[in-house]
Amino acid sequence: MKIGYPCVNWSIGCTSNKKFRIKSFSEEKFNSTVKNNLECLDKIVDYNIEHNLLFLRISSETIPFASHDICKIDWQNNFKKELEQIGKKLKQNNFRVSMHPGQFTVINSPNEEVVRKSISELQYHSDFLNLLQVDNTAKIQIHVGGVYGNKDAAIERFIKVYNSTPKEIKDRLAIENDDKHYSVDDCMIIFNKTEIPIILDNFHLECLNNGESLLEAYNLIENTWGKDHGVPMLDYSSQQPSARIGKHADHIDIQHFKEFMKIMKGKDADIIFEIKDKERSVLEAKKYL
Repeated sequence: MKIGYPCVNWSIGCTSNKKFRIKSFSEEKFNSTVKNNLECLDKIVDYNIEHNLLFLRISSETIPFASHDICKIDWQNNFKKELEQIGKKLKQNNFRVSMHPGQFTVINSPNEEVVRKSISELQYHSDFLNLLQVDNTAKIQIHVGGVYGNKDAAIERFIKVYNSTPKEIKDRLAIENDDKHYSVDDCMIIFNKTEIPIILDNFHLECLNNGESLLEAYNLIENTWGKDHGVPMLDYSSQQPSARIGKHADHIDIQHFKEFMKIMKGKDADIIFEIKDKERSVLEAKKYL
C-alpha cells in the first residue's frame, strides 16, 4: 500500500500550483511560473520519499494554461529535461503519481466546445505524464460529468467520447464515483462498455450509494484494474464536523480511518487522502499504519 495526498504540501514553503491571470500571460511569465512549479514539485517528491509517502496527485496547475488556446509555447521541449529528472526519481523510488483535471473537464457535455476543450486538457495531462516517462499506473482521474436531464444519454455520450480519444489518453484515464450523480453502479455500467478502471471514493460512497457497503463497493471496482493499470486507487476522506454534508475534513478523524482500515484489511490499494491539511494527516495515518 502506498499513501499520499493531492497537489500541495504545507510543510516545505513553496507551491507547485502557482498561477497567474490569463490577462497577464506572457512567455516570460509562463516560463518563470513553470520553472517555480517544477522546482517545487521536485521538493515535494523529495519530501515524500524521505517520509515514505510514495503516492502523490500532481497539481493540474503545474503548467498553467497548458491546454488553453492562448498557450503557443512549446513547454514540452522547453521543460523536457526537468520533467525527465523528476520522472527518474519517481521510478527509482517506486513512486506512484496521478493527476485530476478540474471541474470544467467534462467529456459527456452536450456542448461540443466544452468537449473539445476537455479533450485538450486531457491531452495536456497525458503529455505531462508521458514526459515524466512513468508507466500507465499513473492515472488521469476524472468524474463522469453531468446528467443534463437524462443520465442514460449522458453515460452513452461519455462512452462515445471516451472511445474517440487517442489511445495514449485512454490508457491513462480512470473514473471515480461522485457524491451527487454517478454511483459505483453507474461507473460499472461505463466500465462494462469501456474497461476504464474505477477509483473508489469512500466519502462519495457514503453520500451516494445503492445500499452497498464499502467492502462490497471495493469488491466491485477491484477487478476493473487490469495488470497494466496497477493496484486500485482509492480516495479517502470523512465528513468535516458541523459543516455542510459532503465537505471534506480539515484533519484526519483517526477513529474513522481505523474503522476504514479494519474494513479494508487484506485488500491491496494505493490511497490518496483528500483531507485539507494534506501531508500532516497522512503522516498521522502513517503512524497508525
